[in-house]
Parts: sequence; structure tokens; C-alpha cells
Amino acid sequence: MHKIKLTKGELKKQRDDLRQYSRYLPTLQLKKQQLQIEILHRVATLNEKKKLALEKYKIAGLWAGLLSDESLDLKGFVKVERVLTDPGNIAGVDFKVFKSAQFPEVEYDLFSTPLWVDRAVTELRDIASLNSEIAVLEETVSVLRRELRIATQRVNLFEKVKIPESEEAIRAIKIFIGDQMTNAVGRSKIAKKKIEQAAGERLVSI
Repeated sequence: MHKIKLTKGELKKQRDDLRQYSRYLPTLQLKKQQLQIEILHRVATLNEKKKLALEKYKIAGLWAGLLSDESLDLKGFVKVERVLTDPGNIAGVDFKVFKSAQFPEVEYDLFSTPLWVDRAVTELRDIASLNSEIAVLEETVSVLRRELRIATQRVNLFEKVKIPESEEAIRAIKIFIGDQMTNAVGRSKIAKKKIEQAAGERLVSI
């Protein structure tokens, strides 16, 4: 703790600081709790999406050999053009919420293209969309965890440093001022006694 002035002015400042810390701490604790809950929710959703994506990869693997035909190039059909998101906010923290993935229009000859291509494009787009959603969720979790670390640091700063420091400073100043007042009263009594003794001695000499 830094050196404090043992004055009434410093006592008022420390009391004001303590009131401020005590008022802000519940807000920080609530923010920390909200972020923890939101992170758990987002991580659970992220794990579900990853599991679903893995299942789709396994299913796609059963017919992926059909894509070896060099005359069929579906990459342009299943490449994500744009990821749409909505704004999200929890405890004052902004993040993105996945909405959808946009793909280019599919244009190919229906007569010369195998019937399974439509299904393949749909399945591959589902996988690409899931990957986009997973990426947004991972970014969101990263943002929330970073904010949680900051909130936790602030809670610890208030709980373990600032509030104890102010309480100790108030205690030290009150003890010092109390001692000063006691000493002042003692000196006042001694001075009064000396004055009375001097007055008495003058009366005796008269």
C-alpha cells in the first residue's frame, strides 16, 4: 500500500474511495457471472456444431469418390461468398451471432450433369455453412473469454487490493487522529493545571 497522509482530508478521500469500490464491485461481479454463463452456453453450442460437422464429413466420405470426375468441379458452387451475422451483446460486451452463409447461384446443365450433383451441392454447402458458424462461435468465445479475464482481474483488484487498502488506510488514519486528539486533551489538561498552579502561587504570594 502506498504511503498515505494521516489527515482528516485523506480520511474523507479514503472513505469516498471505499464507497465507490463497494458500489462498483457488485456490478463487476454480475458481469463476471453473466460472462461465465454465456461462455458455457456458447461452448456447448460450439461442441454440438463441431459434432454435427464431423458426422456430415463422415457421411460425405461415403460418396466423395464420385467427385473425382474431373468434369465435375463443384468448388465454385460450395465456396462461401459471404457470412451474415447479427450483433449480440451480453454485459456490455459486443460479439457476432451467426445468421447464415451465402453461396453463388448454381448454374449447370441439368441434362449432362448427374442427378446426385444437386444433393452433393446441398450437403457440401451444409458443411461449409457449419464451418462458417463454427468460426463465428470460436471468435465469440474468444471475445467473451478475453472480457471475462478482464472482469475477473477487476473483481480481484477491488476485492483483494483496493477495498482492503482503503479499509486499512481508514483504520490507520482514525487511530492516528484518535491518538492526536487524546494527546491534545492531555496537553490541555496539563496546561490548565499549570495555569491553575501559577494562579494559586500568585494568590499565596499576595
